Amino acid sequence: MRTKLTLTMDDSVIDSAKKYARQKGKSLSDIVENYLKSIATPEDTTEKLSPKVVKMMGVIKLPQDYDYKKELGNALAIKYKS
Repeated sequence: MRTKLTLTMDDSVIDSAKKYARQKGKSLSDIVENYLKSIATPEDTTEKLSPKVVKMMGVIKLPQDYDYKKELGNALAIKYKS
């Protein structure tokens, strides 16, 4: 269902937004709708990941007190030990 929304803002903002929309080849309504979707829905980072990475997520279970910085430091110390 599509519903009309009326917004009130400065003329200069409207003019700039219309110019931006023309340059992008989109309607101002599409730009506003996409912006509102981006701020109104919880960020789902899995959309930005490759399917292979998403499939691997949750495979490794680490303890609550796992300190990755400490483990990284230990691994680097072993790697570069003279």
